[in-house]
Amino acid sequence: MNNNKIRVYLPILFSLVLIIGIILGIMLANPPQTDKIFLNNIFSLKLNSHRANNKIKDVINYVEQSYVDSVSKEQLSEYAINGMLQNLDPHSCYIPALEFNEVNDPLLGNFQGIGIKFRIQKDTVTVLNIIHGGPSEKNGIKQSDRIVKIEGQNVAGIKITNKEVIKKLKGEKGTKVNISIFRRGMSKLMDFTITRDVINTNSIDVAYMVTSNIGYIKISKFSATTYDEFLSDLLKLKSKGLKKLIIDIRENGGGYLNIATQLADEFLTDKKLIVYTQGRSSPIKYFYASDKGNFEKNELVVLIDELSASASEILAGSIQDNDRGLIIGRRSFGKGLVQEQIELSDGSAIRFTTARYYTPLGRCIQRPYKNGSEEYYNEFYKKLFYDELGNIDSTNLNDSLKYTTPKGRIVYGGGGIMPDIYVPFEITGDSKYLEKLVSKGLIYQFAFDYADKNRDKLSHFKTYKDYKENFVITDSIINDFINFAGKNGVEKDEKGLYISKNVIKIRLKAYIGRNILNDKCFYSVINKLDKTFLKAVEVLSQKK
Repeated sequence: MNNNKIRVYLPILFSLVLIIGIILGIMLANPPQTDKIFLNNIFSLKLNSHRANNKIKDVINYVEQSYVDSVSKEQLSEYAINGMLQNLDPHSCYIPALEFNEVNDPLLGNFQGIGIKFRIQKDTVTVLNIIHGGPSEKNGIKQSDRIVKIEGQNVAGIKITNKEVIKKLKGEKGTKVNISIFRRGMSKLMDFTITRDVINTNSIDVAYMVTSNIGYIKISKFSATTYDEFLSDLLKLKSKGLKKLIIDIRENGGGYLNIATQLADEFLTDKKLIVYTQGRSSPIKYFYASDKGNFEKNELVVLIDELSASASEILAGSIQDNDRGLIIGRRSFGKGLVQEQIELSDGSAIRFTTARYYTPLGRCIQRPYKNGSEEYYNEFYKKLFYDELGNIDSTNLNDSLKYTTPKGRIVYGGGGIMPDIYVPFEITGDSKYLEKLVSKGLIYQFAFDYADKNRDKLSHFKTYKDYKENFVITDSIINDFINFAGKNGVEKDEKGLYISKNVIKIRLKAYIGRNILNDKCFYSVINKLDKTFLKAVEVLSQKK
C-alpha cells in the first residue's frame, strides 16, 4: 500500500475507532438488562464463593470471641470438620492427631512397645501372652505376671483403663520403660527396665488342621502383613495334608483393599475379576486375579457374619460370584465404600469416600444410607439384635436385585454378601444360668485363676492336640467353679446347670488352654460350640 492510500484511509479508520469507543462507553454506562444480569451474576458468583470460603472461618471467630464459655479455635475447627464429614456418609471421618497412631497402627502389622498382651484382671494389669522375640520375652517377663508399677507409679487397684496402660507402655523404639512386677511365689516385687522395640502383630488369630485334610484359618483384619502371614500358614497346612480349607472372616471389619485382592488371587484362576471400584471423579478400576495361586483347585468355604465388612466382603463376594467356593454364615455388614486417607499438617487426618466397591457380577457391596448415618446404624443394630440373626426369612431378599453366577446360582444385591448356606445365631446350651455366668465374666475369671495356680502341673502339655485330647474338666473342677460363681453373685441353678453343663466345661477348657498355651489351643476346643464352623466341616466332609 503506497503513501497516498495510507493518507486516504487513515482518517476513516480513526473515525471508526472513535465511533466504536463512544458506543462502548454508552453501553457501559447504561448496559442492556441482559448484560446487567450477566454482570451481576458474575459478581454474585465471586462474592458467594468468597463468602463460602470464609463462612466457616467467620463462625469460628465469632464463637471463639463471644461464646459464653472459653473454647479454642482448634477445637471448633475439629467440630466443623467432623460435622462436614459425618454428613457425607456413615464412614467418612476425621482422625484427631492424638488418635492417629491408635487408629492406624492395627493395619500396619506392627507397633513400638514392650511386646505383651495384657488384660486388666481384678483391677490389675495381668500379662496374658508374651510376643515371641519381643523385649519382654528377652527380659524374662512371664505369663500371669502382674504389672504393679510403671515408672514408679502405682497402676494396680486404681481402676486404670486399657487405653491408659497402652499409653504408658508404648513408645518409640530404643526408649526405656521401668516396670515393677508381682510374680506368684515371689515375696517381693521384681523390677525390670525394658527397652522398647518394633513389635510385629498378627492379623491371623489361628491356623490349624481340623481333620487330616481340612484346615482352618481365622483372619481378624486385612493389615499390611496379612497376605504374608496367610501364605506362610497356608503352606504349613499344605505340608500337613491340607486339601480343603475353611477361611473364617467373621467379625473382620476389613482393612487394605490390595491385601484382600492378593488373598483372593490365591484362590482364583488367571484373569478372573475380583472386584471393581467406581466413583463420580474416580474412573472405573478393575482388579483381576493373576496366574499365580497356591489354592486354586481345592475345596473352599468362607465364613462370614454381620460384622464382616469392607475387605472381608470383597474376598467373600469374589469367591461367591466366581463360583469358587461356598459362603456360610449370616449376611455381612454391607460396607462398600472406597476411602482415601489424607494426613493434615498438624498430624491429624481425614478419611473420605471416593468410590464404591462392586463384586464381579456388579453387586454394590454398600448398603443404602440415604436416611443418614443415625438411621443407617440403627437399622444395623435392629437387624443385629432382632431380625436377621435368627431367621433368614426376615432378611431383605429383593427379587429385583437377583444376580446369577456363571454356574447358575442365585445371589442377591442390596448391600452386603448373603451366604449360600445361612446359619442362624444360636447360643448352644443357653440358659439363664449361663447368661449370668457369661455376663459377669466368671467362666473366664475362674479359668484364668485355675491356670495361674496350676501352671506347673499343666506345663507338660506342649501342643494344642495333646491338651485337647488329654486334659479333662472333671466334676471336681466343675464343683469348684460352681462354688466360685456362688461367691461372686451367681447362685447354683440345678436346671440351668443341667442344660448348660457341657457348654461350661468346653468354655472352661478353652480358656484354660489359652492361658497355658495359645489361641490355637483355645479355638481347637471352643469351635466345638460353633455351629457355623461345624456346618463348614460337615459340608467339606461330604463327597465333592
